Amino acid sequence: MSDWEPVIGLEIHVQLNTETKMFCCCENRYGADPNTLTCPLCLGHPGVLPLINQAAVDRAIKIGLALNSQVAESCRFHRKNYFYPDSPKAYQISQYDEPICSGGHLEVDGTSIGITRAHLEEDAAKLVHAGGEAGRIAGAEHSLVDFNRCGTPLVEIVTEPDIRSPEQATRFLSLLKNTLQTIGVSDCDMEKGSLRCDANVSVRPAGATEFGTKTELKNMNSFKFLAEGMAAEIERQIGVLESGGTVEQETLHYDPRTGALRSLRSKEEAHDYRYFPEPDLVPLAPSAELIERLRGELPELPAGRIARFERDYSLPEQYAVDLNADAGVADYFEQVAELAGDPKAAADWVINQPTAVAAVPASGLAGIVKLVNGGTITATIAKQVYGLLEETPDADPVVLVEEQGLASIGGDDELMGMVDEVIEANPALVEQFRGGKDGVVNALVGQVMKKTQGRADARKVQDLFRSRL
Repeated sequence: MSDWEPVIGLEIHVQLNTETKMFCCCENRYGADPNTLTCPLCLGHPGVLPLINQAAVDRAIKIGLALNSQVAESCRFHRKNYFYPDSPKAYQISQYDEPICSGGHLEVDGTSIGITRAHLEEDAAKLVHAGGEAGRIAGAEHSLVDFNRCGTPLVEIVTEPDIRSPEQATRFLSLLKNTLQTIGVSDCDMEKGSLRCDANVSVRPAGATEFGTKTELKNMNSFKFLAEGMAAEIERQIGVLESGGTVEQETLHYDPRTGALRSLRSKEEAHDYRYFPEPDLVPLAPSAELIERLRGELPELPAGRIARFERDYSLPEQYAVDLNADAGVADYFEQVAELAGDPKAAADWVINQPTAVAAVPASGLAGIVKLVNGGTITATIAKQVYGLLEETPDADPVVLVEEQGLASIGGDDELMGMVDEVIEANPALVEQFRGGKDGVVNALVGQVMKKTQGRADARKVQDLFRSRL
């Protein structure tokens, strides 16, 4: 791999959470019975005329603003022509050379990943393959078409080929997903297909500036599988080139069960789709007032919040990234940090107890942090108190500690008595410690911790052992 550099660009399709479809008044809803959310327009009947969904336009503009893109003063829709069962019109209404948003970037790990464009389009219908393995088209006996999804508003986000590893691609997608959820334009549920990603992958000799031949990985339904597929394709391309072969431009499918890559078809170029302006729709011209109103509706974005967590709470970068993987978790952390007065301890708890946000009120978790910091309970007992809070979320941690008798044993006299008992009962360990085996002190400390049921401060107990021995 050190002799080769992967070059990756992503195409992300985001289903927008509007009430109705992109160009008709059919309900935009997941999970309805097949072919019940349709009309003559989304079924492609002759003589019907589309109408642009303003709510979809607003969401597309918000996406562009969140990605630091330039919102077009004027843009228009085009017809993307292809013949396939999931397209009843035999074309898709999309955008071609005049997208609603152009340029932009998203910062990941200190690297700026460029955004080529973000454009509006309609989704295709859903093909259901029957008789094969796990609903796959390969080996299927027949396919059915559910037109409920046909016409759902999409924004396609296309990145520049700035990504250099599958891991970086995954981190970019995680941040993008969180950003889209934070601004409220989509639920980004990959299980439902409301966030889908294709990857364009190529390799080139390390240090080269020209791009290699790219292939496209399609139909990845999780970030994990996408990363695995990209890694497999990178390895395959390197193998082809090192054996003197040539990489063919094609579309591939990755099977996560077997790790195999399978060619689907040769990769299409723009001219294959015979784009031309959609004659039934007028151009879009978002006003400056609309754009500024939508900009004002944007909340604090995850990238900015990550930077603020590092700056204001003095958190390590990875802590800030982990806490901002979900907007609800980030909100919860800030509440705990403020109430506890200890951001680092609050971050430790929230990251290591991911269910806390749904199981324990912020005040309860902050109470545990303060009890530990004040020496009232040990870190070991804190986990026990947390378990009690999960069972009774409205309880006061202070009251729980008193009722359960969980307060720390901190008196030197009481602890020293236990230390002496352990020393007397373990002459062999004592001899090893005095002979230079420093690590055996942990075994001695463990016995005192067992006697106190975790209510003693382990560091304090260790100091007592060392002073005694």
